[in-house]
Amino acid sequence: MSDRQTAVAARNPPSRGSARRRRKSSPWRRGWVIAVLAVLTAVPLMFHRYVPNSIGNLGSLLDTFLPWVGVAIPILAVSAVVRRSATAGVALLLPAAVWGLMFGHLLIPGKGGGAYDLRVLSQNVDADNPDPQKTAQELLAADADVVALEEITTADMKIYKAAFAKTYPYEVQRDTVALWSKYPVAQSKSVDVGFKWTRALRAEVNTPEGKVAVYVAHLASVRVGAGGFTSGQRNDTIKALGRQISDEKLNGVIVMGDFNGTANDRSLAPLTTGLRSAQGAAGYGFGFTWPAKFPMARIDHILVRGVTPTKAWVMKSTGSDHRPVVAELRI
Repeated sequence: MSDRQTAVAARNPPSRGSARRRRKSSPWRRGWVIAVLAVLTAVPLMFHRYVPNSIGNLGSLLDTFLPWVGVAIPILAVSAVVRRSATAGVALLLPAAVWGLMFGHLLIPGKGGGAYDLRVLSQNVDADNPDPQKTAQELLAADADVVALEEITTADMKIYKAAFAKTYPYEVQRDTVALWSKYPVAQSKSVDVGFKWTRALRAEVNTPEGKVAVYVAHLASVRVGAGGFTSGQRNDTIKALGRQISDEKLNGVIVMGDFNGTANDRSLAPLTTGLRSAQGAAGYGFGFTWPAKFPMARIDHILVRGVTPTKAWVMKSTGSDHRPVVAELRI
C-alpha cells in the first residue's frame, strides 16, 4: 500500500456497522430458521411412537404417512443452498440420517432374488370399478399362481369368474373376497373378523412344493376427518384376524389383502407380528398402492410366515382405486 493509500485508510477506518454486516453475512450465521426447521423435521421421525392415539388417533395417522416427512429435507436443502448457510447444511444432516436409517433399506436394489415356487397376487378391485373386464385381463397378464381379490360386487364376480375360468380351475368365494388358484384347494372357510358379512377367508392350497395356508382379507376402512383418524373398527378386525393367524397350524402361511393401514402403523401390530412383508424383504421402493393415480401409502400387503419372498413388486393401475401387489415365494 502506498503512503497516500495508507493516509486515506487512516482517515476513513471501517465503521462498526460494516464489521457487523460482515459478521452477519458469514455462512455460519445465516439460515438459523432453516436449521431449526431441519431439527424439527427429525423430531416426528425419531419420536413418532410417542405421539399418542388418544387424540384422534394422531399417532397412527403419523405412522401411516411417516415416509413423507422426508419431503421436507430436499426443500430445506434447496433453501440452505440459496441462503448459502453452512449452519442449515449441518443441521440437515440430522433428519437426513434419521430418515435414511428408517427407510433407506427400502431403496436398496437387488434384495431377494433367485428361484421361486409360487407367484401370488392381491388387489382390491374396487366396488365402483368402471371396467372390471379390463382389470381381469390385466391381472391375468401377471401370470400369478394364486390370485386374491377384495371388494368384489355380486355383478363383478360373474365377470371375474368367466375371465379366470380357463387359467384358474380352483376358486373360493366368501361374499366380497375371493381366491383363484392354479393348484388344488384342499379346504376353505370364512374367517370371522367381526362383520355382519364375510370379509376374510382361509384356504389350503396344495402347491407342488407343499401345502400352504392362504388368507385373503379386507379389513375395515379408516376415515380422516374433523374428529381425526377414525380407525376403531379396523383395529378390531386386525385383532380378530391376528388371533386366527397366530393359531394357524400349517408352517407355510400367506396373508394377502387390503388392510387399510401401512406396515408402519402401530395398530397393525396384532396382525403383522410374526409375519414378514414380501415387499420389505424382496421388493424395491416403498411399494405405495393407494390411491392408484398417485399412490401415497402401501395399504395392500402380502405377508408371509414359513416361506421366503424372492421378489415383490407393485403393478400399474388396472382401473381400480388400488394397485395390485405381487410376490414370488420359495416354499
